[in-house]
Amino acid sequence: MWTLSDYLLSPLIAWPASIGFAVYFIRQYMQGGQFKKETNETGKIVIVTGANTGIGKETVRELARRGATVYMACRDRNRAEEARKQIIKETKNKNVFFLELDLSSLSSVRKFVADFKAEQNQLHVLINNAGIFRGPRRLTEDGFEMQLGVNHLGHFLLTILLIDLLKKSTPSRIVNVSSLAHAMGKINADDLNSEKSYDEGKAYSQSKLANVMFTRELAKRLAGTGVTVNALHPGVVDTEIFRNLQLAQSKFVINFIKPLFWPLLKTPKSGAQTTLYAALDPDLDDVTGLYFSDCKPKEVAETATDEKVIKFLWKQSEKWTGAPRVF
Repeated sequence: MWTLSDYLLSPLIAWPASIGFAVYFIRQYMQGGQFKKETNETGKIVIVTGANTGIGKETVRELARRGATVYMACRDRNRAEEARKQIIKETKNKNVFFLELDLSSLSSVRKFVADFKAEQNQLHVLINNAGIFRGPRRLTEDGFEMQLGVNHLGHFLLTILLIDLLKKSTPSRIVNVSSLAHAMGKINADDLNSEKSYDEGKAYSQSKLANVMFTRELAKRLAGTGVTVNALHPGVVDTEIFRNLQLAQSKFVINFIKPLFWPLLKTPKSGAQTTLYAALDPDLDDVTGLYFSDCKPKEVAETATDEKVIKFLWKQSEKWTGAPRVF
């Protein structure tokens, strides 16, 4: 009969076991900071964009579990309804609703806001979570480069149109899901819409830098109102955001490459933790204009602090979206 030491000394058992333990601990470590504070969000009204899958869905699930009334702002009605019913069943919270929102259409953004205001006269948390990642150059309904249009301009207009409700519902919060990619971004003032040249990676980073710049400027404009606004990096998360990458959909990547990187990826639930932290942590009641990662404040890239560029981006965003001047 073999003893424990025999098993541990056997290379056929010891090596696979060691690798398995290493992968497990790496996987656990890479999940990052977790928001563990229990809060009661009953009576709070929250909007989450891009809420039918990935980080957004996990955010809605946790908000519902804590008692919030949540509006899932999504483009795909069928998928959103499926996710909504699942979350209601799991959390026993019936106050989870769907309203159609296509961030690539400014008219859809305006309709969403009108529909929401017809149902609610308060808004305590706005979570601008939806986003698209890379892919070939496409245009929004209004003629904007898709990543800039969805990741920044759509959310810019949505937020401005909801400022009145957020001010009415203070203390309230705006949470912008950005990315570490903002550090590689540059606001191309001479070709903001990528008409002269297009690089999918640079366009994505530009849109995420725009999220951070929008956050910083909006925080200044909302100072003293009781509405805070912060941005965050959710981490590298295993979600559908990579669906626009043709290479990522190849059988070779799915079957051989992705498993190698799997231990390094956050689950959608872990990816939602910093969003929940920014949206709910009581210690952040008066904190605004910051950038978080793994449930902690982090420094933004120096490019995100250029006031001249920030002012240019705000002015151009107002012009392109037709957003009202509420400040």
